[in-house]
Amino acid sequence: MQNEYYEKEKKIIEKTEIETEIELIKAIIKTREDLKIANSNFEYAKGDLVDYFTYEIKANHAKLDYLIKLAKAKGIEVDMINEKKFSLIDEEEAV
Repeated sequence: MQNEYYEKEKKIIEKTEIETEIELIKAIIKTREDLKIANSNFEYAKGDLVDYFTYEIKANHAKLDYLIKLAKAKGIEVDMINEKKFSLIDEEEAV
């Protein structure tokens, strides 16, 4: 009876090194944007929202620090991130 509900495991497709780096770069760019938004929202926050945006800023800082450590470990530099950002935008516009 237990085997009736067993689902076949899906094979996990491993990503290439380039795909992993691109995802890391996208995550860094998104986290930077989230941090900018949280900072601008903090400027206009009132009441309990001040605490909310304070925690959101701290969380985004911690996430960004972690992602930058990963990027440095892989040998990705900030200039490379900016270059990849523009090349990714060009690729998306071409599609």
